[in-house]
Amino acid sequence: MRDYFIRRLLLVPITLLGLTMLVFLITRFAPGGPLETALKAATLGQNGEGNSSREGSGGIDDAAKEALANYYGYDQSAIGAYFVWLGLAPREFSKVQEDFPADADMVPMTLPGTATKLSAHRDGTIEIAEGPDDALEGWKYRVESPEDVAEKWRRINPDSETPESFPHRAVLYKSSFSGLLQGNLGDSTRYNEPVWDMMVSRFPISLYYGILTLIITYAVCLPLGILKAIKHRTMLDTASSVLVFVGYAIPGYVLGALLVVYLGSRLGWFPIMGFVSADFPTLSLWGKVKDLVNHSVLPLICYLVGSFAFLTMLMKNSLMDNLAADYVRTAAAKGLTWRKAVFRHAFRNSIIPIATTFGQNITLLVAGSILIEKIFDIDGFGLLSYNAVLERDYTVVLGTLTFGAFLMLIGNIISDVLVALIDPRVSFR
Repeated sequence: MRDYFIRRLLLVPITLLGLTMLVFLITRFAPGGPLETALKAATLGQNGEGNSSREGSGGIDDAAKEALANYYGYDQSAIGAYFVWLGLAPREFSKVQEDFPADADMVPMTLPGTATKLSAHRDGTIEIAEGPDDALEGWKYRVESPEDVAEKWRRINPDSETPESFPHRAVLYKSSFSGLLQGNLGDSTRYNEPVWDMMVSRFPISLYYGILTLIITYAVCLPLGILKAIKHRTMLDTASSVLVFVGYAIPGYVLGALLVVYLGSRLGWFPIMGFVSADFPTLSLWGKVKDLVNHSVLPLICYLVGSFAFLTMLMKNSLMDNLAADYVRTAAAKGLTWRKAVFRHAFRNSIIPIATTFGQNITLLVAGSILIEKIFDIDGFGLLSYNAVLERDYTVVLGTLTFGAFLMLIGNIISDVLVALIDPRVSFR
């Protein structure tokens, strides 16, 4: 069994690699990406200013366009940019470049952020013309051929006609490995904040609702499912089935809208938006608890209503199948009390389907419900993902999807562990 779970854990990074590569390539070629958005904003911001002789589409000169492409990683191939995001290839920054004149083997450059003068040579060497001797420490230098420059130009301007010639180009830059493997998910293209920090700031809210939903769901549905199985075809069974299926038939976001309108807006019983009130920091301890509970009631109802029916009926049907099994009748025939036959034998086997679905709830602990968070204006992980898609903030989309996929894979392994612990017949080999 140990070897099986080791293999499963080793498959997690491989699965994540394939999934993130697929999503990265989709976001890379999807219209309305960060480069396209930045170019539109730059075009609108020019207000009729003049451009250089060689101009890309949209009225922005090539230098500005290439600077934006370099910032967002569009100046390299999609696979190369993916490896940079992943952290397997170095990320270039503080880049400065100059084109060589056609008849010159040297071009002057200035070290970024300093007054240091440099002499960059076409043969791949660079020297300090004016400045401290250690000024180039940590910097790298390369010369790009006309073919390299042309290829980069075509990546940035795929719909434009390629100019006839390109010069050699001197490129001075720093580089470091800074990607997913180093714990860096990049910065939001819309808010310029680290994606990981944006996600972490929303974890407490999503975990609060996720943990409460998980505890209440299992605390209510498991006993209710057992009771329904024992009291099958009684008034209790029929009435509870009607309630849970009515709840299951009503989408959580629809119920949320109704609760906001009637219980929140019209009757004023509960707050209609937010996780806590604006004056939460100034409240006493009891006031904070009361405020948090008041804000939690309506969203929790919406989170719980859909999950009750599935888990309750799964528990009931699984227990009923085991109660009709031969081993339970044999145990009862040998004098074992009905209570012991149910809880010592039938219940343990009936909990196996519950264990197989438990791992999926790990993802829900953080992911939450996008629509419910949107209705109640809860700034959680789900709403972050939703807004990132609407705003085409693809670095946030990649970050949230990677984290959600990781939780899903770990949840599946946890489910397998629980099944192995509950059912002695299961042996993963």
